[in-house]
Order: sequence, then structure tokens, then C-alpha cells
Amino acid sequence: MLFSESFQMALTSLYANKMRSLLTMLGIIIGVGAVIALVSVGMGVRSNVTSSIASLGSNMLIVSPGSSNRGGVRGAAGSMQTLKYDDAEAIKNKIKNIDYVSPSVSSSYQVVYGNNNWKTTVQGVTPEFMSIRSLSVSNGSFISLNDMNKRSRVAVIGTTVASNLFAKENPVGKNIRINNQPYKVIGLLDSKGQSSMGQDQDDMIYVPITTAQERMLGITYVQSINIQVSDQKYMDQVQAEVETLLRTRHHLVGDKENDFNVRNLTSLMETVNQSTTMLTMLLGAIAGISLLVGGIGIMNIMMVSVTERTREIGIRKALGATFMNIMTQFLIESMVIGVIGGIIGIVVGCAVSQIIATVGNFKTVITVAPIVISFVFAVGTGLFFGIYPARKAAKLDPIEALRYE
Repeated sequence: MLFSESFQMALTSLYANKMRSLLTMLGIIIGVGAVIALVSVGMGVRSNVTSSIASLGSNMLIVSPGSSNRGGVRGAAGSMQTLKYDDAEAIKNKIKNIDYVSPSVSSSYQVVYGNNNWKTTVQGVTPEFMSIRSLSVSNGSFISLNDMNKRSRVAVIGTTVASNLFAKENPVGKNIRINNQPYKVIGLLDSKGQSSMGQDQDDMIYVPITTAQERMLGITYVQSINIQVSDQKYMDQVQAEVETLLRTRHHLVGDKENDFNVRNLTSLMETVNQSTTMLTMLLGAIAGISLLVGGIGIMNIMMVSVTERTREIGIRKALGATFMNIMTQFLIESMVIGVIGGIIGIVVGCAVSQIIATVGNFKTVITVAPIVISFVFAVGTGLFFGIYPARKAAKLDPIEALRYE
């Protein structure tokens, strides 16, 4: 019997029992849809966290004051006042394979322009910070070395700050008040939008670090040092050299614990990627259980179909249908359920993923791999769970089948 004829008979049989066929497909539809939707959520989490770390800069090391928590009671990273501006200068001058070094300090202030005011984060940085964080100025200029040396009261603002203080007015050249002190706006940054963690990257004001230290905060230390390494292959080497240099500068000898903490964002990103990959696989595996349940549903309904069509099978075998003819017919029926259910499941899964992204304001990532794998698994499930009922039908004795009522 031709394959096309078997396929046509399978469709006819499924169409004759539309509701039963649909309910049988439901397990496959839910399984495939769940795999695609949950994997897209897992991939979205991975993409969000990765982009959040990447937004801090590529090949980044961040030095924070305070020891890392290695057991026992320790000072939280950033809680101590052990890093100085000179430490950043020493790192820049004495360690190779580094592109940029930028120490920074920050605090929140109420900023006023005319009758408008806005509370935002004011960060004191050096000119290198612009390259480290891939910032770009849409109007005006960024902080210069001259601004730092003169402790100038100048500011570069983000688009969120500009829209709340100036509306549609050009802010460059205007004076704003930060902590009741006048600052001249010299630049407006291009928008970077929200980070993956929901933080508005445009709600920020940058001033020279010397101005922030002496005229705003009245401090002599820095809160962090951002280091951009020239190549990823030098990350571990530069990290070790930074730790050695700072231990020497801070007179830490022997087993004395570091009073600083160096974070390697490349290693952090690798760890995060491994964790989110495991999360994605776990979500996919949980959803895959639905496919297994759907396969059992296919076996169940095909067993019922064999029982209902016992006389038909007996007649066909009496007329010359072979073992393979009967096997092929029932296998095609079970595979058609898997194929149609898989296609509908793909559509449902992609739709659910988009709904999650829209309603939850959450980024989801739909890739080809889970779609292909879940579809192949759906078809394979239909084939695997259809084998037993098909063999049972093909092995029926035609005389006993014809006697069946």
C-alpha cells in the first residue's frame, strides 16, 4: 500500500473523531508550547543579566573598598574608606595591559533648575569613564582633565534628568543647583535606556571626581575603581597584579586580609551564564514532562482506535494487507497527531512567550533550537508511543478479528 494512501486514511480516521483527536493532541500542544515559552523565559533571564553586566563595560575589573566576605564577620565590600585616588593612578601607571582606569564616588542629591527639581544620583568620575561605560554625548562635551584639575562645577546629565528639569529646552550652557551649589551643564548624554535590572541608566549626573570629593562630599577616598583590561586573556593576570600592587601600597603583609575587593566581571558573567543555562535546561525539562504525558495520551487513544477498528483490520488483512501495511497505517496516524500537535504547540508557545514579554514587561528570547527540538520530540513521541498499538493491530489474527463484535 502506498504511503500517500496510508496518510490519507490516517487523516480520514482522525477527522472522523475530531474531538477525540483534538484532546489527544492537547498533551502535545501543551508540552511543545510549554517548552518554547519556558525556555524563552530562561533565555530572557540570561540575556537580561548578561546585558546588565555588559553595560558596566567589557573586560572590566571593579575594585571596591572593604574585604570580600570569606567567612566570619567582615566589613561589607564598599563600606570601608581604604581606596584613594592615588591607588587608581598607581594602577594606571604601573600595570600593563590596561586601557582605562577611572575611580569614582557617588551620592544622591536633589537637583534644581528654576521651578523644577529632581532627585537623582550624582557620580564623580574621570574623563576615562566615558570610554569604559561606552557613553556618548549628543550635545556639548564630557568632563575633561582641565575640569578635574580646576575642580570645576560642571555637570554632564542623562536624558531622564534633562526631561524632568528642562522639558524640551536645550540644557547645555544652563546652570543647575546640586546640593544648593551652582553647576553648569556642559553636556547631554545619549540615552542608554533601562538596564536589565530595571535601573534607569539615563537618570544620572556626572561631575569631575575632584569636584565631587572636595566640594560635594568632603572626602579624600574613592568608592570604587573601574579598570578596563585591553584583552580578556589578560583578565586574571591583571587582577592578580592589581591585588599585589594594592597590598603593597596598603602595607598588607603576610596573611593579613585585603582591605579591598577586586571583582572580575568576565568571571562573574561566565558564572551567571552557567547558572542561567542550568535554569533554562531545568525549565525545559519540566515542560518536557508534558510531552511525555502527551505521548502516553497518544498511546491510549491509539489502543482505543485499534479496539474499535478490529473488524476493519480483519477485513483488510483478509483482502491481502500485510503486517507492514497495518503497522504503517497506525504509525502514520500517531505521527500525524504528533506533527499537527507540534505545529500548533509552536504557535501557542511563541504567542505565550510574546504575551509574557508584553504583560510582564519582561524580555523573552525565542530561538530556533528549542522550537526544532520540541517539534522533533513531539513527532518522535507520536512515533514511539504509536509502535505498541500499531504492532498490536498488525498482529491481529484476521479470523478472530472478523468474528469480533
